[in-house]
Amino acid sequence: MGLVVQKFGGTSVADIDKIKNVAAKAIREKQAGNDVIIVLSAMAGETDRLISLAHKAADTPDEREYDALISTGEQVTVTLMSIVLNSLGYRARSFLGFQVKILTDNAYKKARISMIDTGAIREELNKGSIVVVAGFQGVDEDNNITTLGRGGSDTSAVALAAALNAQQCDIYTDVDGVYTTDPNICSKARRLEKISYDEMLEMAMTGAKVLQPRSVEMAKKYDVPVYVKSTFSDEGGTLVTKEDEEMEKEVVSGITYDRDQAKIMVTHVPDKPGIAADLFIPLSERHISVDMIIQNASAAGFTDLTFTVSKKDMKEAQKIVEATAKEIGAKKVEVDDDVAKVSIIGVGMVSHSGVAAKMFKTMADEGINIMMISTSEIKISCVIQRKYTELAVMVLHDAFHLEKKK
Repeated sequence: MGLVVQKFGGTSVADIDKIKNVAAKAIREKQAGNDVIIVLSAMAGETDRLISLAHKAADTPDEREYDALISTGEQVTVTLMSIVLNSLGYRARSFLGFQVKILTDNAYKKARISMIDTGAIREELNKGSIVVVAGFQGVDEDNNITTLGRGGSDTSAVALAAALNAQQCDIYTDVDGVYTTDPNICSKARRLEKISYDEMLEMAMTGAKVLQPRSVEMAKKYDVPVYVKSTFSDEGGTLVTKEDEEMEKEVVSGITYDRDQAKIMVTHVPDKPGIAADLFIPLSERHISVDMIIQNASAAGFTDLTFTVSKKDMKEAQKIVEATAKEIGAKKVEVDDDVAKVSIIGVGMVSHSGVAAKMFKTMADEGINIMMISTSEIKISCVIQRKYTELAVMVLHDAFHLEKKK
């Protein structure tokens, strides 16, 4: 007998019939002799509706009240799930984040989990209950409700699995696993049977919507096996796990893209120690994540500095950077949100040469100009014009023969 954590996204619990379908999956796991914890998102579209209401109420909603509002969607799904399970003769108990309690820092909208009190959940599991937990939400030390950012229910599920030493964590979504790229763009995309934590983390951070990056980080840290499965089919699935020799055989495992990008360039920046810190510390203090950074070679004591942020942070970042640029004596700030990031990922890149050259030539042959380049041991990312996103994904998928199983 083991413990299984099952997480279901918004499309999986979009209505009562779908909630009943999820209940059936949980019951099947329970009948197999396992303890079961279900982690749920809000119904599809509900969080967006709540966000819209918040911004109709105020242009810049108070962050504490904003989190209290948008966390309410999960309260509906977990209570409905518990009602359904109890009606079917299976003891169930729902918990909100503050009831568990899932303790976080106080970074509203992007809170990070610091500790989970597992006492109440263990007590219910010992009674034979199926425990249903609201994903996406927690509580800070001052008892304020916090939310974990988009896709935060993934992180809730993996964190619970880690805290309770679960046998596995199943992430159910509307696709049947992790693919070599987005099947909606490339018809040749192939489902991967397994993928390493590091590859999945890079894919999540560069645009793949299957898992939230922080959930993958946590899974790797605590060695939690994560299965990505379809809510609507028992076929397929992808295991996210430790790297092995078989994975290293594939030079490139996947192609990702991210249209949620904005490029900010600060020109004629004084080239002296501390200037970069002056630019980026105010962004960090507002919890704005900076992705790619490029600094040009210094000329006559001045340089240009270019970086990318999420589109949703663009306006706030622009205000902050413009104020800082004025203070440090930079010439101007230019913003471009008509860009996208395309990346290739694979643990096999560590031991193979020529991968970057092949990527750059493939895009050059199609007339796709590269504005920025960023690399890690297992990833190469390029910022390009947004209109070339689909073309870049398809030609790179072909160039690295990802349709073929190695």
